[in-house]
Amino acid sequence: MTKQNTKFKNKISLKALENKHLRAKLIDPDYNKEALLTHYLHNNKSKASDLYKEGAVKFTKEILDYKYPNESFSLKVAEEALQYGLFDDLFDVPFPPIDNAKFKFIDLFAGIGGFRIALQNLGGKCVFSSEWDKNAQKTYKANFGEIPFGDITKEKIKSYIPDKFDILCAGFPCQAFSIAGKRGGFEDTRGTLFFDVAEIIKRKQPRAIFLENVKGLKSHDKGRTLATILNVLREDLGYFVPDPEVINAKNFGVPQNRERIFIVGFHPSLGVEKFKYPKPANKTVTFADIKEKEVPPTKYYLSTQYLSTLENHKTRHENKGNGFGFQIIQDDEIANAVVCGGMGRERNLVYDHRITDFTPTTRIKGVVNRQGIRKMTPREWARLQGFPDNFIIPVADTTAYTQFGNSVAVPAVEATAKEILKIIEIKDK
Repeated sequence: MTKQNTKFKNKISLKALENKHLRAKLIDPDYNKEALLTHYLHNNKSKASDLYKEGAVKFTKEILDYKYPNESFSLKVAEEALQYGLFDDLFDVPFPPIDNAKFKFIDLFAGIGGFRIALQNLGGKCVFSSEWDKNAQKTYKANFGEIPFGDITKEKIKSYIPDKFDILCAGFPCQAFSIAGKRGGFEDTRGTLFFDVAEIIKRKQPRAIFLENVKGLKSHDKGRTLATILNVLREDLGYFVPDPEVINAKNFGVPQNRERIFIVGFHPSLGVEKFKYPKPANKTVTFADIKEKEVPPTKYYLSTQYLSTLENHKTRHENKGNGFGFQIIQDDEIANAVVCGGMGRERNLVYDHRITDFTPTTRIKGVVNRQGIRKMTPREWARLQGFPDNFIIPVADTTAYTQFGNSVAVPAVEATAKEILKIIEIKDK
């Protein structure tokens, strides 16, 4: 180790990268410099690191030059610094990469890492992640010590995906295809995000694929969207893809009625001819099992005026014969699906009579209601999705609700991934 390197060893941390002046000067809008650095450090003992090394070393040099403006650092010194723990705090996170991984996977449309937690629980190592939303990247970094790459539709981002990983995971958005008068194949998906998933599958040939989407994908565009997806995976790419299954999170240990469609597939070289989705777990849970142990802050309790607005809104819809409106979940019940937007919270209100201080802590109209009606907290939403309590929530409440509403239910994904691993002959822990 050089004398110069000894001087700054352990003086720079990933937390230093949050410095607003450094970020403004060094970190590009797509965050890909930081993605290259964190991916390199997470994979520096494997072949995958070759893809990230050049960018990681260059960015490290920029950081050193910024922090020590009166000195000059070579790329060699920057590379040496990376080898000697310059960013040791990268692994000081709740879910660091595991040692002696049993399989490798990539995490596309990664969100806040629901797929990643599930597959790491089974012994997997994530070798590439991609997520364009900056707030989701922030949450992902706080928990995994890794910044996902940005827009996966860009060829440059695709070029960083390593070869020879086992499972491709993607919770891709649902889009309609322009297939009028066509067969609905690979080329017909151009311009959609599924095309990018299919393109990556075509290039990298993973042993298995695991896709997740909303239940409505089955009926989207009168069924043509799903039909096109299956045609591409089966006919154009040659994967064995059993009929997709709608999986409900409530059957896998979380008290939430959340139905999502899962699509799995296996490389033709494996000769797979059948696959069984996981059976429901023999476990009954209710909201009481995930309810906050301590009384939540007053800000989560509804004001009398807000509650009155919800009641009037529900009454108007009931008079029209609609079932639309707020809902209060009892402790012995399960929640409705947590989704983005106000109604995701308003259809999952709860009673909590433990409140004793009704003094408002935020600006409200009216006063805090005396019925004990409150919103669920972001941590309760995290638990509804199966995230462990050591999962860090580094963003504001509104953003946190959106992130958990967009996420996968971890236990349902983990149960399905376990069945995938059986097929590709990888034993879980």
